[in-house]
Amino acid sequence: MLFKLTAEQLMIQNMVREFSRKVIAATASERDKTKEFPAENFKQMAELGLMGMMIPEEYGGEAADAISYVLALSEIAYSCASTSVVMSVQNSIVCETFYKFGTEDQKQEFLVPLASGEIIGAFGLTEPDAGSDPVSQETTAIRDGDHYILNGTKRFITSGKNSKVALVTAKTDESKGHKGISCFVIPKGTPGLIVGHMEDKMGLRASDTTDLILENCKIPVANILGKEGDGFKIAMSGLDSGRIGIAAQSYGVAMAAFDAAVKYVKNRKQFGVAISKHQAIRFQIADMATKIEAAKQLIFSAASLKDRKKPYTREASIAKLFASEMVNEVTARAIQMHGGYGFTKDYEVERFYRDARVFTIYEGTSEIQRIVISNQILKDKRKP
Repeated sequence: MLFKLTAEQLMIQNMVREFSRKVIAATASERDKTKEFPAENFKQMAELGLMGMMIPEEYGGEAADAISYVLALSEIAYSCASTSVVMSVQNSIVCETFYKFGTEDQKQEFLVPLASGEIIGAFGLTEPDAGSDPVSQETTAIRDGDHYILNGTKRFITSGKNSKVALVTAKTDESKGHKGISCFVIPKGTPGLIVGHMEDKMGLRASDTTDLILENCKIPVANILGKEGDGFKIAMSGLDSGRIGIAAQSYGVAMAAFDAAVKYVKNRKQFGVAISKHQAIRFQIADMATKIEAAKQLIFSAASLKDRKKPYTREASIAKLFASEMVNEVTARAIQMHGGYGFTKDYEVERFYRDARVFTIYEGTSEIQRIVISNQILKDKRKP
């Protein structure tokens, strides 16, 4: 099934494409070197309504559909994956989680400034010894009258330094396994919330990734999201949406690498002709284009189910698995087509390759996606 975009979806795509290619792309390579957080870009993105796209207007969002969102996100990723990962976490995980599980007071206090782009949010699930297995996390939240006392360390937290509020999971009842995990809203500046080590990463270098350390962090009971024991459910719900976001980012980076490779092989001459004339190159271009198109259709399929309020866990994992594996292959081939030049920082394909590598890892590794997909198929009455 090929998806035909509506006039509104095409308008959003074209608007974000123009902004991305003119504004975001201009400083992407330099930020990759300096690791400078693109705060000014996010201010402009907020003005365009890109920081809370799927949130209703009454809470500061744009009420856009998921298809429009993935189109916009992929256009941002085309120019700068670092910028797109912050946009993805903000939209897919932080804003949506507040909208789905927050109280009205929490929405007014936190969701409105998040969706309008006034502030950036973070989500803390991963820990030093708990990545793919969140049930083994060690962060605790002990009830103390009208407060909870949180202790633990969260690792690899996107926007850990530049966010103004963090959603953090912690165990409130060790004996209940995944049903003993809860989720808490912790504003920056709360005593006991410490921004720890900042990672020096291979890619996505303009997006800060840090530890969040909780040392007797005291927060009011009103700052629990949902009910006690809802934390695992909340996290998994956020990851479903987030995986569509990772797939869209993968598609955007793959398209950037593909366009760069096609442009290069048309101009690069060897043996007296452009290397695009050689069958070995032409077959690679065909394979790259085919896999990019397949990823796009899988992304649209998952996003369409989300828009129709249908279950989409399986489709989100399929899209994330295929697109993230695809972008690693496409960026590698783009470097190969560039020859020795592709191995230098003079050509953007080198950055694309480094940025792409994490897509098969975060928000659920490829191995975890295969577990999710197979579990969904084996318990689902729908046909694979």
